[in-house]
Amino acid sequence: MASSIINNVLGRDASAYFATFGLVAASYLALKVALNVIKSLKSVVFAGSTNFKKLGSWAVVTGSTDGIGKAYAKELAKRGVNIVLISRSEAKLQEVANEIEKESKVQTRIVVADFSKGLELYDSIRDQLAGLEIGTLVNNVGMSYSFPNYFLDLPDREEFFMKMININVTSVTMMTSIVMPGMVERRKGAVINLSSAAGLTPTPLLTVYSACKAYVTFFSRCIQDEYGSKGIFCQCVMPYFVATKMSKIRKPSLFAPSPTTYVKAALNSVGVSDATHGYWAHNMQGSITGILPPAFLKMVTRNMMDKARKAYLKKMANKKE
Repeated sequence: MASSIINNVLGRDASAYFATFGLVAASYLALKVALNVIKSLKSVVFAGSTNFKKLGSWAVVTGSTDGIGKAYAKELAKRGVNIVLISRSEAKLQEVANEIEKESKVQTRIVVADFSKGLELYDSIRDQLAGLEIGTLVNNVGMSYSFPNYFLDLPDREEFFMKMININVTSVTMMTSIVMPGMVERRKGAVINLSSAAGLTPTPLLTVYSACKAYVTFFSRCIQDEYGSKGIFCQCVMPYFVATKMSKIRKPSLFAPSPTTYVKAALNSVGVSDATHGYWAHNMQGSITGILPPAFLKMVTRNMMDKARKAYLKKMANKKE
């Protein structure tokens, strides 16, 4: 019955139409996979090709006292670059600065700044960075949800939203505005913006975080397009899970590497990939999700967030009992 209806609509050559469609779809998927493989191989072949010292004697890293930010600061120091550490805890900043100077024999400076406060803190940051030859900026500072939750169910949601936007969006925009003019003047520099895989795929129950990271993703790509010809390399880094306090993953694994492992791989791709998941296993995840139908990917993501929310709420309920 169904086949006769199809034949009436498409004619007797319906099977040929479906065969052609199948061939085109398979070719499209094969092409996407091949391009992703080539991109990954390119990152491996040209890995570590950027000499960060030649870009400038200083690197600035925001959110640099823990996790990925601290790993970026330490790895750049190992590559011979002086480090400006920016975060909100002076004690932690001084501790990391002492570690870096002891391990890598480079200079460090610390800048105390709470990025949740908004625009009023940037004049002070600008003044403290004045006169430094900054060749690398790592916009790493970030904030996520404590657990997946519905938009209207977040406690003190409006204050929370503003903090998240200030930390994840305003900081990237303003720090780039402060630091990049010197890079453009010297016609060399690297801006590394930490986005997230959640900035590529809409992630319900992490709505504001996902939207903020989408901003970082598009901001980075536009900056690269505008200033790539002026000697600036702007890289958008979009990790999946890394074993950090923010992710609440304590033990590193193949698909959730330690910050040190992740950052070594990500830094090696600077100058090669302007948009990257940063680490080979994450690139593999990105290649797979990149060929999945958006509706299916959205369903899987939603189900994963729902399960995480229920698990967290159950855990909190058990603690109260």
